[in-house]
Amino acid sequence: MDVQRAKAIFESKDTIAVTLEGDPVWIENVDEANGMATVQVGSRPGNTQTVRVDRLEE
Repeated sequence: MDVQRAKAIFESKDTIAVTLEGDPVWIENVDEANGMATVQVGSRPGNTQTVRVDRLEE
């Protein structure tokens, strides 16, 4: 996934399925300048990771 698509998903009112290495994630923030995204893995709010957006799949 590219940075622009990650940002569009983050800003969308629709629920769009995104995965990280096969696990469902929610995008919480997109750092356009560095090509990174903070994601919540699964349904636990405390389980967040900052990853390169190219690791995310729609």
